[in-house]
Amino acid sequence: MGSEGPPAVTIHITGFKKFHGVAENPSEKMVSNLKEYVTKNGLSKDIVIGSCNVLETAGQGAVDSLYQMLQSSVNTKESESLNCGKTIWVHFGVNSGAMKFAIEQQAVNEATFCCPDEMGWKPQKQPIIPDDGQISTARRTSLPVEEITTALEKKGYEVMTSGDAGRFVCNYVYYHSLRFAEQSKIKSLFVHIPLFATINEETQMGFVVSLLEVLASLYK
Repeated sequence: MGSEGPPAVTIHITGFKKFHGVAENPSEKMVSNLKEYVTKNGLSKDIVIGSCNVLETAGQGAVDSLYQMLQSSVNTKESESLNCGKTIWVHFGVNSGAMKFAIEQQAVNEATFCCPDEMGWKPQKQPIIPDDGQISTARRTSLPVEEITTALEKKGYEVMTSGDAGRFVCNYVYYHSLRFAEQSKIKSLFVHIPLFATINEETQMGFVVSLLEVLASLYK
């Protein structure tokens, strides 16, 4: 018998805990509530939500746990058939000054933290991965960011494409994730979200589901 349809896309999701100036991180609440939300509101059958993890808002001190999460998805993928579908990591972080959602095209090999992270680390102009060379080195997602942005705009969301994920923990995590994704032949994407005071929680939860469905549609 032939295939009943295209293989599902497995999407793993992370958010961040609180950090300096943001006592309640909306990405933590969104990621923590996502599975319950889609149970109530539905999700495309083409999508499997894998892990939903909330990361410490820290760079160097949280790298080991990040890599354990990333590696777990590859181990699962390899244990299944070669036609098991696609694996995507979607990382969410808050930009407290943002008015729109931002789909991040790239991360830069530079850690210059404006304040200490939650483990007290405050690097300045340090390469995230020294073996990658200069702090100007950039890694880009292999996902079609412009296409994703356009699709979400058509769904009515205030969303933009961004080429600068900052130099704080969001960029730090994204750079590691993009490097891992390239080596493991999976996909990685980072999305900055506003505070709930700017775009309310219900709208943001709907945005996350719409984003996942747009990502899955790219593989049909």
